[in-house]
Amino acid sequence: MKKEIIVQLHGSFEKSVQKDTETGFEFWFARDLQNLLGYSKWENFVKVIEKARTACKTAGYEAADHFPDIRKMVSLGSGAQREIDDIALTRYACYLIAQNGDPTKEQIAFAQTYFAVQTRRQEIIEKRLDEVERITARKKLTHSEKELLNHVKEGI
Repeated sequence: MKKEIIVQLHGSFEKSVQKDTETGFEFWFARDLQNLLGYSKWENFVKVIEKARTACKTAGYEAADHFPDIRKMVSLGSGAQREIDDIALTRYACYLIAQNGDPTKEQIAFAQTYFAVQTRRQEIIEKRLDEVERITARKKLTHSEKELLNHVKEGI
């Protein structure tokens, strides 16, 4: 995949994130993600979403927490507005959708790679934090042992 396409898709994905002003909850509208992932028909994309919901449930999570159904207003060509069904997707839901999407679509292949890289980055960060925590604990233990040894020497 060309670097320009990767940069464009990454930017489009991150630009389309929504944030609830009250809770700070990050989410993506499914209808926005549909276009980003190369699905022209909502009906086809809903099939992918349903597979992702099933994967979420099977993994032991509450699908409604990651795929809440919503209604939103959209502008029509005439300038009027109407309400449509949509879904507010968490980052985890987006990940599951990418994993259940059509891998022959360049956008899906990008999304699968994007989430694999993000997951690996998180693993590395968590490993590094564990190492720092372990080193800090060792330093505290060493300090405590030295203090104990000093007290023992003073008591002799």
